[in-house]
Formats: sequence, structure tokens, C-alpha cells
Amino acid sequence: MNRSALFAAATAVVTTTALGLTSATTATGAPTAAPVPTPAAAVAKAEQAITSNLTALRATTADAFVVKDVIVDADGSSHVRMDRTIGGLPVLGGDVVVHQAKDGAFRGASLTLSKTANVARTPKVSVATATAKALTKGLKAEGKPSLVIEARMGAPRLAYLVTTGGTQADGTPSRITTTIDALTGAKLVSEQHIETATGDGKSLYSGTVPLQTSTATGGFTLTDATRGNGFTADANNKTDSILCQLLQIGCPTPTKFVDADNHWGTGTTADRASAAVDAHYGAATTFDYYKNVHGRNGIFGDGKGVPSRVHYGTNYVNAFWDGKQMTYGDGDNVAAGPLVSIDVAGHEMSHGVTEHTANLTYSGESGGLNEATSDIFGTLVEFYSNSAADPGDYYIGEKIMKDRPALRYMDKPSKDGQSPDCYSSGVGNLDVHYSSAIANHFAYLLAEGTGAKTIGGLPHNSPTCNGSSVTGIGHDKLGKIWYRALTTYMTSGTTYAQARTATLNAATDLYGATSIERATVAAAWSAVAVN
Repeated sequence: MNRSALFAAATAVVTTTALGLTSATTATGAPTAAPVPTPAAAVAKAEQAITSNLTALRATTADAFVVKDVIVDADGSSHVRMDRTIGGLPVLGGDVVVHQAKDGAFRGASLTLSKTANVARTPKVSVATATAKALTKGLKAEGKPSLVIEARMGAPRLAYLVTTGGTQADGTPSRITTTIDALTGAKLVSEQHIETATGDGKSLYSGTVPLQTSTATGGFTLTDATRGNGFTADANNKTDSILCQLLQIGCPTPTKFVDADNHWGTGTTADRASAAVDAHYGAATTFDYYKNVHGRNGIFGDGKGVPSRVHYGTNYVNAFWDGKQMTYGDGDNVAAGPLVSIDVAGHEMSHGVTEHTANLTYSGESGGLNEATSDIFGTLVEFYSNSAADPGDYYIGEKIMKDRPALRYMDKPSKDGQSPDCYSSGVGNLDVHYSSAIANHFAYLLAEGTGAKTIGGLPHNSPTCNGSSVTGIGHDKLGKIWYRALTTYMTSGTTYAQARTATLNAATDLYGATSIERATVAAAWSAVAVN
């Protein structure tokens, strides 16, 4: 587990590696891994297996199968998921997973059919009658009903699949598919396909915000199916034990928030859902920033959302990313309030992006670059949110702090009393939350340049270490250059000198070797004494 926190702390970084076992050896005795089948080879073997195992699949020669998904395990076993048709008609409930050994031998199949679904395929009920049977008050038919074989409930039978749309009683959109027996007109199975709903919440820091939620018993949960099923839950003021941190044993189980009307929070800490609104909104905004600005589908690049926990511990003044989820403390209301502001969410989730790209080691100069990457992208997520309640600026954590204006300052890092404005050879010996200052200062100068200005309602004024003046190229180009450098040129041990080269390469790729953008990258690094 790599745990990256917003505040400087004595936090152990724990990594684990697993032994790779092989079953074959070369002529010299060195172990080699026997090749595993490719997905295409697994599919070909599954198709062959179907032909000789029709009985096991409750199939006849009229059945046809279409591949939906393929999983090939590390040991070479494969699992091919398929949908079924008969006579060109989809068989609802006829899907199968064909399991095979590494050599392609059939190991069985997962399916729910108990008998063949090869039924007579001539309807006796008209399309109009089937549509009328499926409609309920407030719903309208969408498209033309189609013939299917319904095998999800009782004996397989020919049916019409009717899709209806409209609005649920609470205003949530509705999209229902209903099967109507094509021989008797009986209603068979109805299924609501709107599993998500757009609610809203009163946040602590960003005002009233839209929330993507999911329907559940009792109303709605903070689960975002449109962004990879990321969810926000209540840690119930519990903390992770050492065994949980090291071995993932005995970890407390957060409780999912449930709301009856999909209107969340009160905008105050008196309602536990208010902090969850900020966290859920922050996760969604960060997901959207990376996808819409950089083309990255989720923090991990695989389309999956991440879990978030709020109300962690008691008076816990920090937030962290542990390699798989976001965690937010409530603060102590002396140094800080709940640590769920939009730039904090963007900061912590960006640790996940770093982990799955350059994987910058969390110590030394690379550790400073790791933290700076999160400060940079947390700031850019704040700009992206375009919130009047929390406009973009280059102060880190300005909304959460109680005892000072902000946690860190990108325009002049030394304002926090700990961070250097200029690079020196000893920077790598500092805590990563302070050594990050060099890249933060560079990023501010690249985006905004020198000179006094007000940004997001806050005063900014950035000095340079060489007395130069810099004209910024804007925060959008900063984001493009830093993301390209992170994902294409930085590696786990990148130093500040190498980060200069990486960003120069990125600027060249994006804007050209003789571009103003590349020249400004060089000037901004020199302005913080990285030459």
C-alpha cells in the first residue's frame, strides 16, 4: 500500500511484491513460463467446445453464441462469456460462461438455463397489444418492440421486448424493459434500467452541486455508475489498524450513505452527508477533468471509479490516498475543518494517476515531484470545477484551513514558513510536502508568470530566483505539458533536473521546438534555479 497524505506526516510507505512461480525450465535449467493462450485462441477453443458439449449448455444446433468477454487467468485457464441467440432471436437468460483448461480442455459452463430454449417462434399476440400491456401511467413506448425468447423466469417462451421511458414519481428518469408473452399476452419480466439518478447536495465548500447517485433500498446511495461505480461512504470515525494497513486484515467496513429524496446534506457539519457531498463531487469532478482534458478514462486508466471514505477517525487533520481509495478526516476545527475541498480531492486522487504512470518514488526529489504533481492537478481540478463558491486559485487547501490562509502557496511557497522558493542541492532531504515547492513554484510561473495579480479572489505575487520576469502561458497549457511529461517522460526516480528535461520534451511534442510554450518552460525552471 502506498499511502500519500495531504499534510506532512511520519507515514510509513509499505510496498509488497509477490513471487512469480513457473512450471517449466529451459535446457539450461533456468525457469521459463509456458505461454498462456491469447484471448482469440481461448475464444476459438470455446467455440469448438460448444459444438461437442451442447447438452451441457442446454443447446441445440439452432443455438448460436456471441462472445461478450474473455478472461485468461495467469495459469492459462480461460473463461469465455457469451450471449445466446436462437433463430436470430436473443435468449434473455441464455448467456453462458465456458470454462477451459490451459490446453483448451472443456471444464464446464456457468449458465442458468435448465432446459433448451428452442421454442416455437411464431407470435399470436400483435405488437400493438404487447405495447399496450407494457405501458403504465406516465410512460411512453421507445422504439418498436422486438421478439426475444424470455428464459429468465419459468419455462422459456417467445416474448416481445418492449422498452418504455418517462419519469419516476420523484423526478428520476425511467427506462423500463418489459417482456410480454407473445402467445398469451401475459406480462413476464419488467426491469428498470435507470440505476443512477442525478441528485444534488449542499456541500461544505462548493455550494449546491449536482451528484450522480444510484437507486437502492430506501432511496439512493452515493454510487456513481457513470464514472466507474465510484462511491462515497461513512467511515464512522473509525481508523485502520496496523494489520489493516499492512495486511488488509480486520479493516473497518464503511457504511454507504442512503438518502430518500436524493437531496443530500445541509451545507453544515451537523449533517454527516454534507462532507460526503464534497467528497463525491470532488471524485466526479476529478474523474471528468482527467477524461475530458487528458483523455484518461479514470484515475487508473481503466474506467473504474474509486471509493471515498469521509469521517475518518476523530479530529483527524489529514486526507490520504492509500493506493485504492480516498480517505478524508473531519479536522479538529482548530487547525482545519473537514478536509474535503475540491483541490484536496483532486490532489489525493492524482496520487493514483502518478502511481499508475511514472510511479514517482515518494522520497527525495522524486517524492517532491510526486507531491507537486498532486498540488498541480488538484489546483487544475479546482479551476475545472468552475465553482463560484470555490473559484480556481494557486493556494492549496484554502477552504479547509482554520489557523492560516492556506496549507501551501504555489506563487510563493515560502509563505508557509517551511517551503523553499528556489532549488538547492539539499531540497531532496526535505519532507516531500516541502520539497514539492520547487515544482509548484515552477508551475505557477509557467501558468501565470510574475507580477502581482488577484486570482480566485486571492492575492498572488511570484518572485523569481534569478530576478527575471516571466510571462505565463495559462493553466490549461501547464496541465497539458505536466501530464505529458508525467505519463511519457518521467520515471520512478526522476529528479528536478530530469523534470526540466521531461517538461521541455513534453512542450516540444505538444507545441514545437521553437514555440513560446517551450521557451517559457525553460524560463520558468530557470526562475526557480533548476538549470
